[in-house]
Amino acid sequence: MTAIASLFQEAARLAAGFRQAAPARHVPTHDYAASLACFDEPLPPAGSDMLDVIRRLSDGAEPGLHATTGPRFFGWVIGGSHPVGVAADFLTSAWGQNAGNHAVAPAASAVETIAARWLLDLLQLPAESSVGFVTGATVANFTCLAAARGEVLRQVGWDADANGLFGAPEITVLIGDDAHTTVFSALQFLGLGHDRVLRVRTDPVGRIDPAALAGALDTVSGPAIAILQAGQINTGAFDDFAAIIPLLKAKGAWVHVDGAFGLWAQASMKTSHLSRGIEAADSWATDGHKWLQTPYDCGYAIVRDELAHRRAMTIAASYLPLAGQGERDPSHYVPELSRRARGFATWAMLKHLGRDGITTLIDQCCTSARLIADLLSLQPGIGILNDVVLNQLVIRFGTDPPSEEGDALTRKTIEKIQADGMIFAGGAKWRGRDVLRLSVTNFQTTSDEAQLAAQSIIAAFKSVSRG
Repeated sequence: MTAIASLFQEAARLAAGFRQAAPARHVPTHDYAASLACFDEPLPPAGSDMLDVIRRLSDGAEPGLHATTGPRFFGWVIGGSHPVGVAADFLTSAWGQNAGNHAVAPAASAVETIAARWLLDLLQLPAESSVGFVTGATVANFTCLAAARGEVLRQVGWDADANGLFGAPEITVLIGDDAHTTVFSALQFLGLGHDRVLRVRTDPVGRIDPAALAGALDTVSGPAIAILQAGQINTGAFDDFAAIIPLLKAKGAWVHVDGAFGLWAQASMKTSHLSRGIEAADSWATDGHKWLQTPYDCGYAIVRDELAHRRAMTIAASYLPLAGQGERDPSHYVPELSRRARGFATWAMLKHLGRDGITTLIDQCCTSARLIADLLSLQPGIGILNDVVLNQLVIRFGTDPPSEEGDALTRKTIEKIQADGMIFAGGAKWRGRDVLRLSVTNFQTTSDEAQLAAQSIIAAFKSVSRG
């Protein structure tokens, strides 16, 4: 056996061992300080054997790894990194392709073309849309909003791509009060400012109030971009696209949807009613490493106007080959020239699951989330603060009305849940109060796992309450 074969086999063995153990533990045994101590040494003067390096990496890292791939990890909206996607990602790394253009990476470019077409079909979005394969929803939002910025200014005679924003007409950005923080980051990166926005009132579960939006639009003139939300990060709620988008279009606004996980509701008949009207937007951002279960570093920037998308992102140089008729350069749709070939893992997961498998996966997660909510709501002292329409739960402990004592009890219960390690879930603030937030996004979270999760939460709450 060659040295490379031995090395890759050992890496696969270690990876498989970690994945097989993941369902049994959901919290790291090392914190940051302990993990740092495992690796803290001077730069070695001489190299080390390849196998020894991989084993040393695994031994040092594993105690500090969350079991994010396990069936009872609910801390954030994180998919399970399905083994098929991971295996495709192994090959992607081994192939070492730079997915910049069709000449440097023909197979990577071709696979992205097909995977993009499949995604648009699955998510019921306009077939003429372009898709950029980015790192995740943060960069997907950035990419889509870059296209939006360029297009709304181009419509009033200003070329932002060539001339920047100095002296440009002012753009009004409308955004809901409960938008995700990454959208504000994208606005910051684009020079539009995370605070220089027109914030619109939201309802108790985080949806934009259409009446408040209509009132805000009365004050708007000139170029405008509106950012809507499919899946509020705490409650899972969706803006009313069917009511809101026509109002925005009447003002000539570019409508962007942050659908990091909620856009996948489009893939199931049981949840697609939540996103009714979403296809009328101009751009959409979502993640593959959430409900599609790809490994990390996989998101999609989707833009209806392919030319606006390319204008905002294309990197040109004399040494780079030009795409011919029917050819697609991946770098024309993302803010990177050198990057990994993310399309391989996406293609592999879409091919493996198919339309029916993805629908089943989404339905299973939503069913499991509702089951957890139903079981918890039967317990006195535990309240579910949101209508569980998708996969998100907002949970509070203590008696009504909310109080500082309830906040303290909620924090202690979260600490106990994490210490017990049967599940992993974290806290958040919602409407000024401490809550436990659960995100059910893993392909392995069956009804049985959901019942174990609920039992674990109830046991932790009872233990803290007795204390």
